[in-house]
Amino acid sequence: MKLARSLALRRFTRFRLLLGTAAIGAAAACGGAADSGPDANDSTGEILRITFGPLDVGPGVEDTRCVEIKLTNAEAKWIGKIHTQLIGVSHHLIVYRVPDGPERPDPFPCTPFIETLSPASSGVPLVVTQVQRETLDLPYGVAFGLGPSQLIRLEMHYVNPSDLDDTVQAIVDFEVLPPEQFENEADFLFIGNPDISLPPGPGTLGPTWFTLPAALSDVKIFAMTGHTHQWGTNVVVEHAMSDTAEPTPVYDYAQWDWEEPPTKRFSPQLEMPLGSGFRFTCSWDNRTEPPQTVSFGESAEDEMCFFWAYYYPSRGHKVCVHTDQLGTPFDACCPGDSVCALLDQFTP
Repeated sequence: MKLARSLALRRFTRFRLLLGTAAIGAAAACGGAADSGPDANDSTGEILRITFGPLDVGPGVEDTRCVEIKLTNAEAKWIGKIHTQLIGVSHHLIVYRVPDGPERPDPFPCTPFIETLSPASSGVPLVVTQVQRETLDLPYGVAFGLGPSQLIRLEMHYVNPSDLDDTVQAIVDFEVLPPEQFENEADFLFIGNPDISLPPGPGTLGPTWFTLPAALSDVKIFAMTGHTHQWGTNVVVEHAMSDTAEPTPVYDYAQWDWEEPPTKRFSPQLEMPLGSGFRFTCSWDNRTEPPQTVSFGESAEDEMCFFWAYYYPSRGHKVCVHTDQLGTPFDACCPGDSVCALLDQFTP
């Protein structure tokens, strides 16, 4: 049992370190990639802006760089919409709310998603996107909170597949919610399965069942986005009240596009009582040349199988994994799971 737990922790640690290729879509897309909803927040008209780059990117370069910049708000604000724009050879952008500290406006090397298990000291992801133009439009009365002169980290993963020099840039606008409309704070949930080993040709992983942790009982999920890399053909998610109950399909697109995965907005929101969860399946068509097996990993040449869900009221963000590689199903969610404190003992 001790060996099995060590193997699980090693696998989960590697999984956590490789989350940087994640693409969380937003709840309503400016470019039309997401479903729209009728309960959009009103706005005070105040916009807080932060930018990344432009940064020169050489031919064939794949990298991740961050900036940390303070917003100009003198007082605490509630944010009802987050608008993102990606320019150039971006793969995805992650926007974090981080503890106060010095600004670092020049792009610096950073490890994708590595610090999300320590929100008190490292920060909390607010939104991640890989679509050129998107808006995370939260349900009425739901918002993210920002402190005065809030320090924000933009984490940019970019890939230049061409033989020519290019650039990458990001623009993020936070739209302020009238404070009298605030009712609940939002957060997000990540669920995935790293058990990926794809021989050439079509293949699937799943269906994988994941029970939501008890700490998230009775939350409401208002948006969801699936994610794979270049060989992905679909991510299908079903919602069920238990692992034996009849599931209801909630995320399934016949024309699913891995480069701009659609975001499903739920109105009314998905109810998540104790014991409820999701059953999800990822599909691929491995057309590597020369033919080779593709495994889980961070690079665009590797693959992933996961989805993100935005929810309220906030119980903290959760990064969750399910694996069947130990002979018995193994689930963990961090921060908050008993294994989380042990993860840093292991290297990927």
